[in-house]
Amino acid sequence: MIPTLAWTPEGVRFIDQTKLPLEESYVLATTYEQVADVIVTMVVRGAPAIGVSAAYGIALGAQKTTAATVEAFAPEFETICARLAGTRPTAVNLFWAIDRMKRLFGKLRAAGATMAEVKEKILAEAHAMYDEDIAACKTMGAFGGALLPDKGGVLTHCNAGALATCGYGTALGVIRAAVEQGKQIEVFADETRPFLQGARLTAWELMEDGIPTTVICDNMAASLMHAGRIHAVVVGADRIAANGDTANKIGTYNVAILAKEHGIPFYVAAPWSTIDTATRTGDEIPIEERSPVEVTHHGGKQLTPNGVGICNPAFDVTPAKYITGIITERGVLRAPYAESLKEMELVS
Repeated sequence: MIPTLAWTPEGVRFIDQTKLPLEESYVLATTYEQVADVIVTMVVRGAPAIGVSAAYGIALGAQKTTAATVEAFAPEFETICARLAGTRPTAVNLFWAIDRMKRLFGKLRAAGATMAEVKEKILAEAHAMYDEDIAACKTMGAFGGALLPDKGGVLTHCNAGALATCGYGTALGVIRAAVEQGKQIEVFADETRPFLQGARLTAWELMEDGIPTTVICDNMAASLMHAGRIHAVVVGADRIAANGDTANKIGTYNVAILAKEHGIPFYVAAPWSTIDTATRTGDEIPIEERSPVEVTHHGGKQLTPNGVGICNPAFDVTPAKYITGIITERGVLRAPYAESLKEMELVS
């Protein structure tokens, strides 16, 4: 399993995704501030991985504090949470993880826990989130793998694999599970401009697993769909609204429209923690705008004229009407999503 992130006695160890696929190196974050920087700079990325990283960042902050009592630590705890919450606005798993830690801290504080107990329990909670993420990916993989064709091409956009989670992956977990079920899958990976998560990360992951993979430029999908080479699309998600509208890496919306036009099923794979029932529609999802340098430069080389205007939204929102099914660890949701989300929430 690809070691996306891991807790060590010295701090949190991350594979540096900005260096892949040409260099496999690791970054050690020894403070919560360094964890925040790792998230912002996309050394670690992917909504589930960001959430667990934040949990470990909080645990690291608790371990490093010099506060002798829980009451003395409380203001510092809020500062730690606020710093991590300010890293990336779109991925709801980040806020889910921080809120979960806040609830735990509140219970421990109310129960009169010692500082030693707080440190122990917060770290245990982060470990639990890590294990739950891997288990969720395996389960949604089993659900989603059954939906893919026995033989054919599957398109994915960005990287929703082990590198975007604590292991196995969401969209790539579905693909991995389909292959484990004996299906003959060929993956087409959109390069995913401007950060090239598909060309760099998805291709690297799947080649490590020996799964046939072809990288295509983002503007080639329609041609391959028309030629009958793509039989399903599966992507991840950073936030799913209560009506099923889904935010994912910029360019996902394009792919969904193309899939609809060509009669190809379009699936979203994401853990339940990615569903934000407090957000009614995709119009309410905050979209992160990243540095223009990601567009103007690549590999240290400038690609665009000096002074040209740059727009660099990191995500777009795919309306629910284009989504064939949302694959979660609780099962596969179908339209109308406002109803199926409520029903699954009640029975789970």
